[in-house]
Amino acid sequence: MTEPVLDCRGVVRRFYEGTSTLEVLHGIDFTVRPAERVAIVGVSGSGKTTLLQIMGGLDDPDEGEVFINGQSMRDMDEAAKSKLRNRNIGFVYQFHHLLPEFTAEENVAMPLMIRREPRATAIEQARELLGRVGLGERLHHKPGELSGGERQRAAVARALITRPQLVLADEPTGNLDSGNGAHVLNLMLELNKEFKTSLVIVTHDHSIAARMDRVLTLTDGTLNSSD
Repeated sequence: MTEPVLDCRGVVRRFYEGTSTLEVLHGIDFTVRPAERVAIVGVSGSGKTTLLQIMGGLDDPDEGEVFINGQSMRDMDEAAKSKLRNRNIGFVYQFHHLLPEFTAEENVAMPLMIRREPRATAIEQARELLGRVGLGERLHHKPGELSGGERQRAAVARALITRPQLVLADEPTGNLDSGNGAHVLNLMLELNKEFKTSLVIVTHDHSIAARMDRVLTLTDGTLNSSD
């Protein structure tokens, strides 16, 4: 059997406030296979974003372990986690998080430049991918000069520029109107299929979830199949 791209084992996450303890995640076990598309749904405040951040190494579980391509993040320092993320994971958020002082091509090229790819090579690859997402005429525009849909398409291009094995998306169309949202989703699914990238989408939108290979529901800290 092919090794999972993502493997969460017994993930527990607690938050503390004064003398109170809130356990948001209760021993989550979850795997994602290569090129698989998975949706995680659940009510607001159920811990979906917390789980996604733990999957991406942006937050640490209180118990349990997360493996990316067979590598455990449990004992990694922040530098090692950053390198692992840069090599293996792309992120798409509800808000684009593009850097306002840089152009679209510079924003998309950034992950390659962080790994010290030559600037010219990074920019060339960014231009190619921006052309693929319909922004070939907007290369030199800064985020403030792009529409909401254009900014989110640039964010998708940035997530995929490193050809990651896993893309984690948190409500990626939640800040867009229905037309732009559908366009961005179709783009993500098209590139997921072409690049054979695994895709985990956290969403409130059941129409988005219905287009995934598998739908899981986070309820009362546990992750259950919606089949």
